Amino acid sequence: METKIVLKSGKEQSVKRLHPWIFSGAIKKIYGEPSEGDIVRVFDNKDNFLAVGHYQPGSIAVRILSFSDVNPDIDFFRQAVSRAYEYRKAAGLTGNSSLNVFRLIHAEGDGLPGFIADYYNGVVVMQMHSVGMYRIRKELAGIIREILGPQVTAVYDKSGSTIPFMSGIKPDNEFLFGDSEPVIVTEYGFRFKIDWIGGQKTGFFIDQRENRRLLGEYAKDRRVLNMFGYTGGFSVYAMKDARLVDSVDSSAQAVELADENVKLNFGDDPRHTSIKADAFGFLNDIRDKYDLIILDPPAFAKHNNVLSNALQGYKRLNMKAIEMIRPGGIIFTFSCSQVVNRENFRKSVFAAAANTGRSVRILHQMSQPPDHPVNIYHPESEYLKGLVLYVE
Repeated sequence: METKIVLKSGKEQSVKRLHPWIFSGAIKKIYGEPSEGDIVRVFDNKDNFLAVGHYQPGSIAVRILSFSDVNPDIDFFRQAVSRAYEYRKAAGLTGNSSLNVFRLIHAEGDGLPGFIADYYNGVVVMQMHSVGMYRIRKELAGIIREILGPQVTAVYDKSGSTIPFMSGIKPDNEFLFGDSEPVIVTEYGFRFKIDWIGGQKTGFFIDQRENRRLLGEYAKDRRVLNMFGYTGGFSVYAMKDARLVDSVDSSAQAVELADENVKLNFGDDPRHTSIKADAFGFLNDIRDKYDLIILDPPAFAKHNNVLSNALQGYKRLNMKAIEMIRPGGIIFTFSCSQVVNRENFRKSVFAAAANTGRSVRILHQMSQPPDHPVNIYHPESEYLKGLVLYVE
């Protein structure tokens, strides 16, 4: 028996506005006994069809695949992946000799909630964030191979830490097609080693590509501090024209990878130093040492119940950087926390600046690049926020 979900009266409004999540509190009754990952159909309280999607127990009960009464078979997913790839071709992200790394599938942004795939110079690294998508991971890998053809030499599934723990599934990270050692990718002419097995996320923060490029325009002759440096992406862009660049991370593995990426592009250049240190401890002792600081911390909040603590964390971090930077300095500051919206982040940075008493101007407001599309009906998909500040 196919599962039918009926919403409470009035709770259909967000679905009619094409928001792709249905929360458990909106559900009046479930007809049938769906397992996590099953396809379910959703109706309003008057038995009008609303949507079809993947079921999962928890706060987000249904991740919507379509607002039309369709059968989400393999052809349905083939068309969705094809649309996502055509969109990236239109955005100029394919067939570009200076750029062979981009996000191929961006979950809700591409109408495929729970599914992320990144392209690294021939290797596609997938992450499934829902059981529904995990069940068809091999079929999705086959579709990607079919659509991209010889551009794909291997497909790696890295869902080991992203499937909801309540599901009971213990996925293994594994190649679904081919095999590959870590690869070297090119991003606007700069080279990076991608380690999808040992690295965070799928191996690289592709979403900062355009912001790294902007940073490169400001780094000339400056003393640059890249906090939470991870693989050294911002450091590499800064190194082109900076006076010196220090990359700081609490992970020894990240420090080594940052060194490796700088060396890939600039050899043994004495202008670069990698430092393993705690962020707040390091920032306490840098007064007037740097005139460009990058603050790109990991997500301080993944759930609304810790939002207040996260905002305080952003405030403390930015206050310390604003307090310590040299006069005339520039700060690139970011939040990648989905539950921290653009307004909340800006208020935290405002409070940080106000507490220092220094004059601060906003030079740029930043977001994520076009291969991380924001679904206009799903504001939560705009997770990356950034500001470029000028500090007198």
